[in-house]
Formats: sequence, C-alpha cells, structure tokens
Amino acid sequence: MAEIRNFTLNFGPQHPAAHGVLRLVLELDGEVIQKADPHVGLLHRATEKLAESKVFNQSIGYMDRLDYVSMMCNEHAYVLAIENLLGITPPPRAQYIRVMFDEITRILNHLMWLGAHGLDIGAMTVFLYCFREREDLMDCYEAVSGTRMHATYYRPGGVYRDLPSSMPQYQPSQWRSQKEASRLNEARSGNLLDFIEDFANRFPACVDDYETLLTDNRIWKQRTVDIGVVSAERALQLGFTGPMLRGSGVAWDLRKKQPYEVYERMDFDIPVGTNGDCYDRYLVRVAEMRQSTRIIKQCVEWLRHNPGPVMIEERKMRPPRREQMKGDMESLIHHFKFMTEGYCVPKGETYAAVEAPKGELGVYLISDGANKPYRLKVRAPGFAHLAALDEMVRGHMLADVVAIIGTQDIVFGEIDR
Repeated sequence: MAEIRNFTLNFGPQHPAAHGVLRLVLELDGEVIQKADPHVGLLHRATEKLAESKVFNQSIGYMDRLDYVSMMCNEHAYVLAIENLLGITPPPRAQYIRVMFDEITRILNHLMWLGAHGLDIGAMTVFLYCFREREDLMDCYEAVSGTRMHATYYRPGGVYRDLPSSMPQYQPSQWRSQKEASRLNEARSGNLLDFIEDFANRFPACVDDYETLLTDNRIWKQRTVDIGVVSAERALQLGFTGPMLRGSGVAWDLRKKQPYEVYERMDFDIPVGTNGDCYDRYLVRVAEMRQSTRIIKQCVEWLRHNPGPVMIEERKMRPPRREQMKGDMESLIHHFKFMTEGYCVPKGETYAAVEAPKGELGVYLISDGANKPYRLKVRAPGFAHLAALDEMVRGHMLADVVAIIGTQDIVFGEIDR
C-alpha cells in the first residue's frame, strides 16, 4: 500500500483571495490544514528606509501607500508623531476635519473589506453594493485633495486646505442622460459638508441592505460561524488590535482609551463580539460603520457653525499662501526653501498611534535635530494578525483559509513595508 503523507500546496501570491501578494505554503492532510507558513517579502518597498532620506513633509505621501485602503489614517499617525516632537497643536477646525476624514476612511476600508470578503466566500451582490457607496466617499477625498486615493491631505500643524464650497457635477454624456445626471447632482448642489451630511443620512439604510443579504444568510453563517476562533486572552497575547481584538470581546479602542484630536468630545460606542470567530468580526466591522456615521454627523454639525483656520500660523511650519508667492520674491524663496529643505525637528523620539480601520497603526519616530527623520518605524496592525494566521487556520479546511485571510482584513502594503 502506498505511503500516506501530507500534501504541500502553494497558495498565492497571485491568488485573488490572497489580498495583495501573500504567499502561503500550506501543509495539508487531505483537505485539513496541518500548518500554514506565510511568506512576506514579495512587495517590499523600504518605506521606512526611504523616509530617512527625505525631509519630513515629503514622506506624508509615502504613508498613504502603506495600507492603501486607509490612506488618511496612515498620514494621521505620521503627522501626529511630527507634531509631538515639534510641540505644536493644530487649530480646532483642522482637528475636526481630521476626525471626520478618519471616519470616512474607516467606512471606505470596511466597505472594501466587506465587498472583497463577501466575494472571496461566495457573495457577489454585496461587492457591487459596497463599491456603489465607496464611490461617493472617494469623491470626498477628491474634493479636498484632488486625488481619489493617495490624498497627502494632512500636514503637521493642520490640513492642506479648508473644505471646498462646491462639489464637482456630473455631466450628461452618451452613457448618462440629462435626467440621470440631474438625479446624481441633487446631493452635489451645495458644499462638501452638505454632500457628506447627505451621505451620512442615507448610509445606515445601505448598511441595512448589506445585513439583509448576509447577517442571517445560512450560507454566510456556515462559512463564518466558529471559523478562526480566537479567545480574548489569546488575542491579547498575539498582539491583536482593532476589530480582530474587539471581535474576541475586548473593548479596546484608542479613540476611547487614549483619545487624540477631538475624539473625547464625540459620542459613540465600541462594538464588541463574544465568540471571536469570523462571524463576530464581521458583525463588529458592520457596527463600526454605523458608529463612524454617528461621528461624521457630529463633525459636520460642528464644522458648519465654527469657521476658522485649518493650519497653524507658524511661518516655519507652512509654505506661504499661493497669492503671496506669486507677487512677492521673499515668499517665493520661502516656498522654494520649504519644499526642498523643509524644517528641522528638535532632537527626541516619540510614538504616535491612531485607531486605524485595521487596528493600532503607530509611528515611532526619532529625530536627531535635522530636517529628516533619523529613524522611522511603523507599527502595522496587519503584521501581528498575519503572524497568527498559522494558529487560526490549523484544523480547518482549505476553503476556510480564504475566510480567515478575509476576516483579518490584510493589506500587504503595511505588512511588507
């Protein structure tokens, strides 16, 4: 009789369910996972090392490209670290704008996760629904920064510019009639705050649609209930943060426990799970989208009634205004020097963390008094989650590996920096 032995399977890095360039070497007994060995290194872009060769402000755009589904949250951690060393605080309006866009980013991330996770394990319609809502939020990104993804909108001392007073309009074309364009432009007739408020008012009904499709769907529950169970104690030992930790029943959220910006003024709840399985983590992320909508509404209300500066007036921290630069030689020289040489940050080291959509994203920054970081280390939440993948998949079937990778919400930009 032939010898029975385990079968080794290469999963990824081109696999659509590998979410980037994850390569898994799986050891299988039939279809049951005995061991999973994640390989990183296929994407490495040396973000932390490159940041040491660029002036502080020039690395903000690199942060967008870490977790490229949670762009502004990555910027936020880096900018907070610089502000800690400089000892500066942005104006209140800038802080509210940052919080509002952090929550818009959280919804963007969770919509991407829900659509892709659903597609991975067999639900196609929810993917189309999620991308329908993502389109509106991408328009908000574009309205403030000029780009839909890598915004580079946050700055040490505030944000790049105030919220625009108008939204781009849809135009009739061979693909879109005048009537359809007018319908789409209804929410765009006011300013950006009006558009965001309109989105926040109609978004909970969209989340209800997602839940109608999935929450009590027996196929969805068969694929996620009791899959990838992690107890609260083990989640803490493994260094889980964000929905991965809260899904196991630990109510840890930096926005509540270590508030930054104006989160202590916000009224919202921390959703937690009970079983620590894929289904609980799904419920937590869906509930987080609802809580983010609450926070966005509070920010919109405050921003409507409180105009003001969105950047500190400290001349060394910001370039001159464009109209000044065009008509004044000194301002032109200042602009050139600021963009090429930046500013020197006092000696010291700091760690700044934000509650990014995937968990605690932290930036450890050391300055030697120069205009570039001496050392930069990014604490990526996904790295700790990926390290636990072997433990989470053992004893499960091959098809469950896809569900567990999905529930971890892995993006390789931040893992393989």
